Formats: sequence, structure tokens, C-alpha cells
Amino acid sequence: MNARPATARTAPYGRTDQEHEEPAERDAEDSRTVHRSAVEALDSALGASGDEHASFRPGALAELDRREAFPSAACRVLDDFGLHAHYVPVTAGGRLDDHTELMLLLRTVARRDLTVAVAHGKTFLGAASVWVAGTAEQADRTGQLVLSGAIASWGLTERQHGSDLLAGQVTATRTAGGWLLDGEKWLINNATRGHLVCVLARTEPDGGPRGFSLFLVDKRRLADGSFTCLPKVPTHGVRGADISGIAFHQAEVPAAALVGETGAGVEIVLKALQLTRTICVALSLGAGDTALRIASDYARGRRLYGRTLSELPRIRRILGEITAAQLLAEATGIVASRSIHALTGEMSVTSAVAKALVPDLVQGILDRSAELLGVRSFLTEEYADGAFAKLERDHRVIAIFDGNTAVNRNALIDQFPLLATGYRRGRTDPAGVAAATRLAVSVPEFDRERLALISQGGCSVVQSLPDAVARVRAQAEAGLLPAEVAGLAERIKDETDALHRELGTQRRTARDVPAAAFAQAERYELCFAAAACLHLWLNNAPEAPDPGGPPTVWHDALWLRACLSTVLTRLGHSPGAAGPEAYDRLAEHALGTATPTLTAALGRRAKVRSAL
Repeated sequence: MNARPATARTAPYGRTDQEHEEPAERDAEDSRTVHRSAVEALDSALGASGDEHASFRPGALAELDRREAFPSAACRVLDDFGLHAHYVPVTAGGRLDDHTELMLLLRTVARRDLTVAVAHGKTFLGAASVWVAGTAEQADRTGQLVLSGAIASWGLTERQHGSDLLAGQVTATRTAGGWLLDGEKWLINNATRGHLVCVLARTEPDGGPRGFSLFLVDKRRLADGSFTCLPKVPTHGVRGADISGIAFHQAEVPAAALVGETGAGVEIVLKALQLTRTICVALSLGAGDTALRIASDYARGRRLYGRTLSELPRIRRILGEITAAQLLAEATGIVASRSIHALTGEMSVTSAVAKALVPDLVQGILDRSAELLGVRSFLTEEYADGAFAKLERDHRVIAIFDGNTAVNRNALIDQFPLLATGYRRGRTDPAGVAAATRLAVSVPEFDRERLALISQGGCSVVQSLPDAVARVRAQAEAGLLPAEVAGLAERIKDETDALHRELGTQRRTARDVPAAAFAQAERYELCFAAAACLHLWLNNAPEAPDPGGPPTVWHDALWLRACLSTVLTRLGHSPGAAGPEAYDRLAEHALGTATPTLTAALGRRAKVRSAL
């Protein structure tokens, strides 16, 4: 498959700008629906709630879950659509030139079923190290394998060591013609079903940061008896996924299997994780979409005391609050994924923030939705085919993938001194922040050479928060924004100022991280989310509401008020009257015909689409 031309992204999905049919010819072309984006096309192919593709019907997926069976038919639907082409960069023959598009594609799948999204999306994670550090020849070869249907997995964790990569005991010993792999990788997604596995192995007996290397292993080319696939491990959630392992028995791999330089394995993994952790927020966002839909449907349809639940003030408040949390998670995910292109050198901070915060926000949405649903949240068959009970089980594992919440917060804590210095000195990349948050503009080309283990300049999104607050204040003074929005923003700036003063005095060692530091990391995540919301508003707010359309969550800065109120509440402060009023108005949108999202309300102005 050849790389797409640079102009192909702006053409309707299904054809490129190089196809110059006349309008009449296009209209006659098999009456085919032409979508503006891959996200819209995938959403249409999978079907709307209640009219799903047969392989994505909740009842069928629930039955597979009960049998702990792999969702093969659903994965074939995604293969037929060509989703795997979006796991491969355009430079290697695929369709990946915008990581936000990939994130939204996987969100579209996760909205239907998390097990399917986890199973299919793992190929991107398994191949990411090649995209980050492989040679052009390796990238081309891996791209062709993935495009031809090869499934990839990522062999990082081991039974005795978990996420402690420097303790790994799988070894790679150099030979005259390549390497011998020996040892066991465990709890690996797609380890059995996968064709390719990217293995982190110890290449120096003493280990250490430069003592591990990465190898892309094609299991189909290994000698008989040189590896064993380990049994599938029963799990609480994503029960149908292939969570298993692989044991190598002096398995010989060629020299060309080495990804990057010898000894660079841990560094490559840490850089690849900056991509994969960010893309993983798609899983939580899809879960949040589904939880909101189920909760809203139930509130509209359930009658109690002579009226529907949706008419009860307490229920409406819950719906408004969880909708605000979902919009806050979406804002964080969009800015984080666009930052892969726009603020690449800062992804060590941004990816850790996104991977810690978004699953946490969405788990709260699921918990509040369960409160609303009551006993129906526990039913595995009787209500909505048990979709919510399955969703709640499945989502709990998302916070663990690619480093759990504590691991990501620890990665953030490691950079506290740089974050404090960057904020104090006002270091920012204004062009990068604009590119990350201006949704009507295509993202810059991703440059893997800009990835860094530590963000020396800190985090531009947060460090430009004072400027964003000043601009919001000016809009409020000019009558362009409600005054309470500026008030909320000012209070969050005060909290952000105080937090960075604390970060500047934080003391820790590699083996002694104060418990208070993890609470500070959580507060930092919320400051990032608030800054993301402010920048998104400033760079995308419509100049005037659409006179022919209904009010959206952008009207009167409704979503911004609700999200800033949510941040303040989670920081331990009351948002005042602005919060409850925004939540109650937001509930009206949640009870409408479609779950509200930031990008859908922008319509054709946005280069990122979330078709719901």
C-alpha cells in the first residue's frame, strides 16, 4: 500500500483529492455514501445504538464475554474496514498521519465494546517501537506485515516483575548470525493470537538502563519448539481478550530483528509509551460515551412516582455532572493527542497526565452512572443485555494498561523541578499550544526525533495558563463571556500558582517518593485539564451561534463553565452557583438525541471528528 498524498486528509473518506470525478459521476457511483473522515465512516459502518452491525450487537458481545471467547467476527469487521491501516504511518505505507484521528477511531470502537477495541488496537501498541526507533527498512517491512493482516503484541511485562522493566529476566544473547531469546513474557495482550511480538530483553548480564534491547520477533519464522504460547489468563474484565504470554526457548532471531541500537530498549519503550498511553485514552472516552448513553436512556424511560427519572432534580444533576466530567476528559484527550504532533518534546509530561487523569475521570462517570441505574448496573442479561455491567468490568483494566495510574504519576513527579521552573519563568511554546488546541487547523507532521525522556522546558499547556486566564478575563470584560467564567478561571490560576510553589520545594529520591507528591501530581493533572479547556475555548469558540441550529454546549460557554466547575470541585473547592447551574443546563443536552461532545458541536470547522 502506497503512502497517501499529503492532500488526501482533506478529501472525503473513500477517495483522495487526486480523484477528479465530475459531480454527476460521483453521484452515480453506486449511490455510495462518501464520508468526510475515517471516523464518520467507521461510525456508520458499525451502526448506531439499536441498529448495530450484527457482530457488534450488545447481546452477541455479551455472550462472547460470558464464554470468555475472542471477538473474532467483530475484529474481522474492523479489518474489512481497514482500521489496521491507521496503525501504520503514511511513511510506511499506511494511513496514520494524525494521532488524534487514530484516537477517535479507537474511541468509536470502544464505544461499542472495550474488549474489541483492546484486542484490535493492540497492534498499534505492538508496532509503536518500530515507528519510534526502527530503520526505514524495518518500518516499511513492519508496515507491510500489518497492512497484510499481521497482529502485533508488545512483550514487556514478566510474571515476577510487572512494570519494573529494569528487573526483566528474558535474555537476548548475541550469536554469529543474530540473537538467542530465552525466558518468559507474561500478561501480554495478543501473545498467542499475534504474529509479531516486540520483546524487551536483557542484553547485558548486569542490566541497567542501557542493558536492555528491543526485538521485533515474527513468530511464524521461529524454529519449531523454540517458543511456547502460555495459557490465556482469566480476567475480571475484557474476558474475551487474548491476555496470555509467551516463553522463548533459545529462540534464534536474525540480527535485523533488533529495533534501534543495542542497549537502547528501555529508552525506546519509554518514548513509545508516550504515544501509546495517549492513544489509550480513547478506550476510556468510548466507555464514558456508552455510560452516558445508557444512563440518559434509563433516566428518560424509567418512571418513578408518576414521572420519569429525568424530571427529578437530583437525577438531572447527576447527569449534568457526569457529562461535564466526560467533556473534561475529552478536552484532555484531544489536546494530548494533538500534542504528539504539536508539542512532541513535552509528551513525557502530557502522556502521563492524560493516561492518569482520563481513566480516573471516566471511572467516576461509571460509578455515578451505576448509582443512577441502581440494581440494573449489576444485571448481566436482563437490562440492555448486561452492557453496563460488562462495561464497568472492562473499564477497570484500562487504568492498568501501559503503566498504571501510580506509574504515570510517578513519571510526572520525576519532572516536578522542571515543571516548577518552567512555570515560574513562563516558558511556553505559543505556536505549539496553538497547533495543539486550534481544531480547525491540521496538526503538524509528527517528528519522532523530538521525543524526549524528560521535558526540559516543562509543559507549555499549563505554563501558558496565566495568559489564557488573562484573555478570558478580557473577553468577560468585553461582554463576550459570562463573568462567572472568568471568576472560575481566576480561582484555578490561583490554585495552579500555589501548586507550582509547592512543586519547587518538593524533595525526593529515586526510592523515596513522598505520598504527598502523588496528590500533587493529581492536582497538576487537573490544572492541565483546565488549561486545555481554556485554550480550546479561546481557539475554537464560534464567533456567533448558528442562527439556524439549536444551542450547543458551546453556546454561552456552557461546557467551559461546567468543566472549570468540575476542576475546582476536584481540587477541593466549591465552584459556587456557577457549577450547579451549568450542570443542570448540561443535563438538557445529555437527555437529547445524541451524547454531547466538543468536536461534534463544532461541525465542519473541526479537523477532529467525533461522530456519535
